[in-house]
Amino acid sequence: MDMVVCVKRVPDTAESEVHIDSSGRDIDKGRLSFGINEADNYAVEEAIQIKERDGGTVTVISLGGKESDEQIRMALAKGGDEAVRLEDPAFAGSDGLAIAKALAAAVKDLKYDIIFTGALADDDAFGAVGVAMAELLGVNHAAYVKKVEIAGDKIKVGRELEGGLLEFVEMDLPAVLTIQTGINEPRYASFKGIKLAAKKEIELKSAADLGLDASEIGEAGAWAKLEKFTPPVVGEMAEILEGEPEETASRLAGILKEKGLV
Repeated sequence: MDMVVCVKRVPDTAESEVHIDSSGRDIDKGRLSFGINEADNYAVEEAIQIKERDGGTVTVISLGGKESDEQIRMALAKGGDEAVRLEDPAFAGSDGLAIAKALAAAVKDLKYDIIFTGALADDDAFGAVGVAMAELLGVNHAAYVKKVEIAGDKIKVGRELEGGLLEFVEMDLPAVLTIQTGINEPRYASFKGIKLAAKKEIELKSAADLGLDASEIGEAGAWAKLEKFTPPVVGEMAEILEGEPEETASRLAGILKEKGLV
């Protein structure tokens, strides 16, 4: 079973105060720490578990600058075999579709049965890259996957729906799966794995290496363009109506009528 896992370096904003930078189109990342996107970490673990159980290879791919090597090497340390990093100024400003174009171009010449991505990115939460890749590559896909069963050249997956329900789908390989958090228990990399990963080569590819024109990627190839970030508008505090039901109902009706809502 040959697998590709796409990983992304993202800022950790869970415990930090976030500020918009001077450009108005990004956040100030000067004091933020970075790590692998949470859902991608689960995708890496799922690929490695399949490799350990059924054999095969795991290739790690990331789009980003040299700083992304840390996340790539951590995935290699856990059991990945090879790695590719896509770096080019032309990728700047890419939306989910433009990123999918770059990743699909990098993957199309590789031997693969399954491509894994995270279901969502922690920074933009678009959830579009994996399914867009599948469409560009012309292969099957399933999103928000929380269970994977492989049988020959077919795969059965459980997709998470509202309320924690699972929808089971069977399809032919190759396929793209976007992995939901909680599908497994991501491991820690061993010291031996980290030492071995440090020696592995990360292949670098530019847009030209992928056969991509600048008009297909970056802001030029993006369907969605970021205009600016703005902090949420502080609204009025909620008014709590207290008293007997008849009294509060009458007051609520008056408020709704006063504001033109009824």
